[in-house]
Amino acid sequence: MSGTHPADPIADAFEAHRDRLRAVAHRVLGSHADAEDVVQEAWLRLRRQDAGTIDNLGGWLTTVVGRISLDVLRSGRTRPDVPLDDRLPEYTVTLDDAPAPEELVALGDSVGLALLTVLDSLRPDERLAFVLHDVFAVPHGEIGAILGKSADATKMLTSRARRKVRTARQPEATGRREREVVGAFLAAARAGQFEQLLQVLHPEVEFTVHAPGGRFVTIGATEVAARARVAGSAARGRAATVNGRPGVISWNQDGTPASLLAFTVADGRITAITAVVDPPRLALMDLPEPE
Repeated sequence: MSGTHPADPIADAFEAHRDRLRAVAHRVLGSHADAEDVVQEAWLRLRRQDAGTIDNLGGWLTTVVGRISLDVLRSGRTRPDVPLDDRLPEYTVTLDDAPAPEELVALGDSVGLALLTVLDSLRPDERLAFVLHDVFAVPHGEIGAILGKSADATKMLTSRARRKVRTARQPEATGRREREVVGAFLAAARAGQFEQLLQVLHPEVEFTVHAPGGRFVTIGATEVAARARVAGSAARGRAATVNGRPGVISWNQDGTPASLLAFTVADGRITAITAVVDPPRLALMDLPEPE
């Protein structure tokens, strides 16, 4: 919203709501870049609207942002199509012995780790209803106006989304088991124990390394096991949670991040590994500092 006059009352009013609008769009879409685009579009629509016809500016803007976000979700223009350069800085990383967010409740930039993953599995209308009502306390009637549904239908939609979220959240025991699998992989990688690596890798595991020379992908347990020394050497750091998944972060002697690993585990085997060892990419990410 550059170029607005400092005495512009409409601009001042919009700025008072900007942080909340950005938070709404970010939690619905999961992307900072998409959220900024949505907020900018909301500003443009406000400029085209007769402000005198708006009784509740905050509610009007929330409705507009909700509708634009829903259109983005339905069009499939969300995170799966965001370039890697935009997605990497959005990794949310916490050290395992540090307090980790469990719910999507704050209006700041932090995102609930497990919940963000669950939201990706919801239908667009379920996701919007859940975020607006349970996170931002928007009444069902206002959400229904965005979705073209009655308040009662929207309430049922929110309840269904809430049940899915509760069901999909990982039990603590499952999280411990995942970390045991990852720990076994890292120990075998460091020791060069090929057979032990094969035992914890899914036959079609995908190993993606973001290195200074580019992005390299290896698929298949045998191939990944043969290259696992990369992960083993990069993992001499602290256990962390990366977007709700088991991970490891390590630092250089000067305190700058050296590597970040993230693992996906299903049915007791590792199905995907992401390793970021490219300094410029790591520098863009909001990573914890060594203690």
